[in-house]
Formats: sequence, structure tokens, C-alpha cells
Amino acid sequence: MERTFIAIKPDGVQRRLVGEIIRRFENKGFTLVGLKFLKVSRELAEAHYDVHKEKPFFSGLVEFITSGPVVAMVWEGDGVVAAARKLIGATNPLVAEPGTIRGDFGWNIGRNLIHGSDAIETAQREISLWFKDEELVHWQPHLMPWLHE
Repeated sequence: MERTFIAIKPDGVQRRLVGEIIRRFENKGFTLVGLKFLKVSRELAEAHYDVHKEKPFFSGLVEFITSGPVVAMVWEGDGVVAAARKLIGATNPLVAEPGTIRGDFGWNIGRNLIHGSDAIETAQREISLWFKDEELVHWQPHLMPWLHE
């Protein structure tokens, strides 16, 4: 089963959108298999954003993600990586479609509420950065036969 990494950034936590964001993933039929509420260390932030290390906005990303609490999650389901990106919406909330998390709640690109893995390989890397295997719960909701053929 495919998995993805989702993080509600400090602005999403501060704006009390955690429950709303989780509800949207649950309503879509995905299964939550990992959940943490934490203050991100500089080391973890730099590792997470490593692909942007040479870009001028790297330090801003690190400063922001470490500025307050974050909700880190692992979601599981068929096609969850691509579907999560659709639920989240475009990186820039000003162009994100209505009905997406960023389209409904985002204000600007620097405070866009949520991070979601952009590919299966990225998800695997990010999940291993943020979670130990024993922190992930392997379970199957009873409603799965009602969601999948």
C-alpha cells in the first residue's frame, strides 16, 4: 500500500487547522498510520529541505518550519501521494483551486500551511526522516471493503 508524508506547518497549527486538515484526509478514505506533534530541530529541518540547500530561500524554509509546532503524519492508501497533492493544492495559495486546503485557507506562498510529498520516492525518504518504523501503526480499518473493490 502506498504511503505519503504530510506535515502541517507552524502556520496551520497556529491557525487551529489541524482537525480540518486531518478530516479532509480521512474523508477521502486514507488511513492514518503515523502521527507526531513536535517542535522540529534545525538538523531535521535542514535534512528535510536538503534538495533546496543551494537555493536562496533555503534558510527561510528552515527558519519557518522550526519556528513553532508541526504535526507530522503518514497516510496510507491507493494513489495517496498524487491524491494528497490534489487535496493540498498548488504551492502558491493565491492560485490554488477552491476546495483544496491551500485554496480554502492559504494566504501566501511563504505561509502555505502544509507540506506533502511530491513523489513515492520522496515520500519514502521523508517518512524515514521523520518516523522510525516502530512508530508507524500497521492496521486496516473495518470500512476498507466499503471503499475498495
